[in-house]
Amino acid sequence: MNDSTVVTLVIQHKVRAEALARYETWLRHTVGVARRQPGHLDVNVIRPDDGGRQFTTVVRFAEASQLQAWVDSAERQALVADVLPLLEEGDQPQVHDDPEFWFTPATTAVTPPPRWKQALLTYLVICPLTLLVPMLLAPLFERFPLLGARLPSNLLVNLCVILPVVFFIMPWVTRRCAGWLRR
Repeated sequence: MNDSTVVTLVIQHKVRAEALARYETWLRHTVGVARRQPGHLDVNVIRPDDGGRQFTTVVRFAEASQLQAWVDSAERQALVADVLPLLEEGDQPQVHDDPEFWFTPATTAVTPPPRWKQALLTYLVICPLTLLVPMLLAPLFERFPLLGARLPSNLLVNLCVILPVVFFIMPWVTRRCAGWLRR
């Protein structure tokens, strides 16, 4: 695992029908515990469609070593031991450190969507930001001319576009567009 990139832990759980309420309680507790871990960036739970029992939890960490520390921790091991009796197929964690994970729906499907859909979705997210962010930063650049120079302004604008896209916007957008991405 490369320690210089955001890493994602994807956990698949197929919950026994009679254990759904207890699983939801366990899941709320576990998400809270994960959020307190060093390097934790975000967590998303993809609940099953009506009548389904397949839950997918996506947890992102800043570094591979921080994720590994959480995976190996006694606290997580105890949480997994608590949930195993509620599951049909056990705990199925997978680690992803590839940036294309944005576009891999967090389901049992393994094929990513066509590249044209990836490009279109990326364009629709980044294009408005590249128009909006420079306008929002213009007063800062006027007040501090050194920041407004070509290199510093480009670095700052790119930072203000890339960080929200990577950590917040693309994960949110790809969850909302998962059906379209899979078609």
